[in-house]
Amino acid sequence: MNFDVYFHHVFVLFKDKAGIIMKQNKNGFTLMEMLIVIAIIAVLIAVAIPVFASQLEKAREATDLANVRSAYAQVSTEALLGDSEATVTVNLKQKQADWQSVDPVNIGGIVHSKSQGDTKNWIGVAAPNGTCVVSYKEDYGIILNWSGKADPSISKYPFNTNETDFFSPLYRTDFWSSIKTNTNFEFDSRCPDSKYVPAITAEINKLNNSLLQQDDCTWAYLGDGRDRREADRYLFWTSLDTDKVGAGKEIPVIIQTGDGKYYVSETTTGKRNGKDYVTVSKSLITQSQYKEILKKGKEFSSLEKAYDAYLKTLSDSKYDSVRQSKS
Repeated sequence: MNFDVYFHHVFVLFKDKAGIIMKQNKNGFTLMEMLIVIAIIAVLIAVAIPVFASQLEKAREATDLANVRSAYAQVSTEALLGDSEATVTVNLKQKQADWQSVDPVNIGGIVHSKSQGDTKNWIGVAAPNGTCVVSYKEDYGIILNWSGKADPSISKYPFNTNETDFFSPLYRTDFWSSIKTNTNFEFDSRCPDSKYVPAITAEINKLNNSLLQQDDCTWAYLGDGRDRREADRYLFWTSLDTDKVGAGKEIPVIIQTGDGKYYVSETTTGKRNGKDYVTVSKSLITQSQYKEILKKGKEFSSLEKAYDAYLKTLSDSKYDSVRQSKS
């Protein structure tokens, strides 16, 4: 049978069975049209499956965190009532080692990042088919003991540490040549009506899982656009969504300067006049203000060391309120 006729009859039969009345197309569907439709469906499936798998894993991790927090509350209550020997074992549902959806993790005030290793209150690494034993010790308080070990072949960083040229996306944009006469530019990723941010974002998305592509992070390019002023250009980055944090909040940031140096420092979030978004830093209009932020921070020799220091800083109790914006 001719394939065109065959597919046409199958399609009409399917419509009739479904109770859908339609006018019969005299020409039917060609084989090429059917192949194109099948190809489109295949592409959509190929794109959808990884996204679905990622969301499913995040849902499993959310369940694990909720169960462990419940166990934490139960053991804490038992300890307050005098039973310091009480323990609760939580069976984990996650399918990947360590945490994919949040870093650092905060359970009842116990804050732990992937790169931190064992502490007095956090032992081991969450693993597929593993457990978390929640117990209490008078000297340390609540202890979370996770089963299993993370796969050593898996990087402890959620981003590609080889992607470090963060200014190239800015320089590749079509508009950069017009910025070279500007003594103080600012492009903040949270600005909703910027004509520049979408172009920068498009270039960032060409990178391979870079720091700038992490979920909910906020970045901003600031500084002097003139030639030979690379050292006076700054990239501010935080893992926090500044819109959720709110204005007037102190947050830790990683800063890369245009000449490739790394710093971890602190900024205060702000709002621009007449704008409905929260910036990674309140208004900076002079180089002395930028240098003051660097001066109160610390320089690091690599992105990895800066990120480790950033996580350690973020776990400080002074940032408890801003960390809650990630949950």
